[in-house]
Amino acid sequence: MLIFNNALINLTDIADLPERPTLKVISLVPSPTASTADTDIVSLSSEEGSSHVRQAQWPETFEVPNFPVDIEFRLRQGNLLYMRDQTYMQVPRDMKHEILEKLAECMYSFKAYPSDDDFNDVASSLVKKHPCLTEPGSSTGCNGWKNSLKFKMGNYRTKLRRAGCTDVLINVGKRGGQDPLRSVKRPKHFEINFLPNYPAGEDECSMESKRLQLVEEMKKCHPSSTLISQNMDSTFSLRRKEIVEIESPVKETLQRWPSLFTERQINAEFVRITSKNLKQDFFTALDQHTARFLKIFETKKGAVGKRLSEFLDQIKLKGTDITANRTAVLRGLPLLLGEETSDFFKATLDCDCDIPQISIGILTVITEGSQDSSQALHLENSHTAIILEGAIVMDNIENLPDAMWLLFGLIYALNLEYPPQLKNTFDFIQRVFLSLGHKSLKPKLQSLKNMLLM
Repeated sequence: MLIFNNALINLTDIADLPERPTLKVISLVPSPTASTADTDIVSLSSEEGSSHVRQAQWPETFEVPNFPVDIEFRLRQGNLLYMRDQTYMQVPRDMKHEILEKLAECMYSFKAYPSDDDFNDVASSLVKKHPCLTEPGSSTGCNGWKNSLKFKMGNYRTKLRRAGCTDVLINVGKRGGQDPLRSVKRPKHFEINFLPNYPAGEDECSMESKRLQLVEEMKKCHPSSTLISQNMDSTFSLRRKEIVEIESPVKETLQRWPSLFTERQINAEFVRITSKNLKQDFFTALDQHTARFLKIFETKKGAVGKRLSEFLDQIKLKGTDITANRTAVLRGLPLLLGEETSDFFKATLDCDCDIPQISIGILTVITEGSQDSSQALHLENSHTAIILEGAIVMDNIENLPDAMWLLFGLIYALNLEYPPQLKNTFDFIQRVFLSLGHKSLKPKLQSLKNMLLM
């Protein structure tokens, strides 16, 4: 714009300018602000840092991907013929190879070792989307596709091993032993990021440097939560390598990764491993079913019913206290599933220095004079602790419900087995509370789930 006689006019030709003009330039394209640029950098960095991990669980309904253009065209023609006169397609070898290759690639984006049910889901979805591929001689219409997918997935993993993908490379040569199924390392509890590759631009040395930063940061009175979160995220693959491949003892992991044994990072690690928010999902499901659980407790008879009645009597004294109700449900859940809790839930006096001799469990520390029996919920406890491999790894936890979700998260973070005495309980939490795993449940679990939904 041009100032002429103290008035602004639009300039259309540069030749119209006087010798010493005053110009005001108005940009038609807004320049990015510093905050926007910073946001973009952070966003890009976050995307690059997380590109080496899977982002989603196996879907409820498997969506068949689009195949190459020529394959899609041939399938479209085949489906038209099928709809017109029920003619099944004779799939050429090259076409079948392309279909299986694409499906294997898509399956691997969710998990490296699909289960039999997963293969069945994919094969069923394939013939549902493309009915011309249905196998008329098969009881399900897709048994042949299912078997072919299993072979193709094995071949696909072989290609990935040669490329150096860690979640399949770890099992090279494991099939030659006497008990191969025990030696093959694969997800135990439907983890989606069981053993991720190193992030782009990172190697073992760079991540080890960040690990040492974490150790030093945790020695401070007020550690930086931002630094801890950033370094824990970028060293995830190194940590999983130590835990899964090297199988470091819990005591050693506690020394090398002290920040992993904090509430915030247990929840963050669970998100990295499963893409789910453990604390939020755990308490949402627990609170959703608490009222129904307490009703079920009231209907139980016999020895189990007597123990559950004692729990109910104790929480009645607390009124509508949500922590008391949660504690009663978590203590009663194993009893409904026929499991004994005496070697898992332990109590000790705050003046007693001895640790119960158990490999895994929850220890409630009570004050002297408190009720000390196997049926006491210890709602007025001093604090709670978590025991792993015979040692206390987390202390000063506020209550038992918090200790339960933290222990569940540590089992995932440390690649541990569920407590043998409470295997059904933890399996129920995983599959029903957190929706991790297949819908098919063991009879005991399914029966209890049915009762909850009545």
